[in-house]
Amino acid sequence: MNQLRYSLFILVGACSYGVQASVVKLATNAGYQASQMTGSQYLFGLLLLLIPFLLTTRISLTFKQVAALLGLGVLLSLTGVFYATSIQDLSASIAIVLLFQFTWMGIFIESLYLKALPSGAKIISALLLWAGTFLAAGISSEGIEWTGHTKGIASGFLAALTFALFLFFSGKAGKEVPAIQKSFIISAGGLLTAFLFVSPAFITDGTLTGGLWKYGVLVGLLGVLVPVILFALGTPHVEPGIATILGAAELPAAMIGAMFIVGEHLTFGQAAGITLILIGIAVPQFISNRRIGPKHLYSG
Repeated sequence: MNQLRYSLFILVGACSYGVQASVVKLATNAGYQASQMTGSQYLFGLLLLLIPFLLTTRISLTFKQVAALLGLGVLLSLTGVFYATSIQDLSASIAIVLLFQFTWMGIFIESLYLKALPSGAKIISALLLWAGTFLAAGISSEGIEWTGHTKGIASGFLAALTFALFLFFSGKAGKEVPAIQKSFIISAGGLLTAFLFVSPAFITDGTLTGGLWKYGVLVGLLGVLVPVILFALGTPHVEPGIATILGAAELPAAMIGAMFIVGEHLTFGQAAGITLILIGIAVPQFISNRRIGPKHLYSG
């Protein structure tokens, strides 16, 4: 039961991270820039975490522990930066497919770490997620232009890699640190990284107080506060490969959120892709914990 609870933490966190994409879409439709949304996401995320950080239990940390948690924030923030760069050079559908390569990357990273092959359940899950992502993104085998977009393709794969590394190390770094304290430090690392790529001028030029703050509070809540805390609670107790698979819930949540919040419509192919992704997420949770071979991982 505890394992299911921790898995649900990661699942809900991924869904929250996906839904915030619809808020970003509303903000860009209102005339705000994606870079301003990235900066305000971590700014308000950190501010929303400040009160619970001050009111909850904290422990003394070593420099190494703080550095590791700040590094998690760097990875999460870089995911957003690389994804934004990818989507500027490629179509949104191809950028999404590249980002969601984090599913097999996470399983591969776990296999390297444990020096063991992934279980059959994880391989089946990865294949279902891969196929479902293509369908959900609306990509067919025709019309994909890969030439002349080196920057976008490289950025898409880097976004996938940084997110896979974030999910993996989120379960390793600061396991003994209270979730709120851990989340606050991660968010601080994310904010510092975001301001390396995004000008903080929107804070002082009237953009923030002129209306951006309404969207900033929402993306800070959905894109930082909720997912970072839930990942901090769940990932230390779940296999890294399973955490990666659960993270794939971000795409169905993003598409369903776009349908209800933005008013977009789902095609039959996209609905089929979402169904495949959900099945892929469920597979490791329902297949019994049995070893496929002496050097294979068991499913979570």
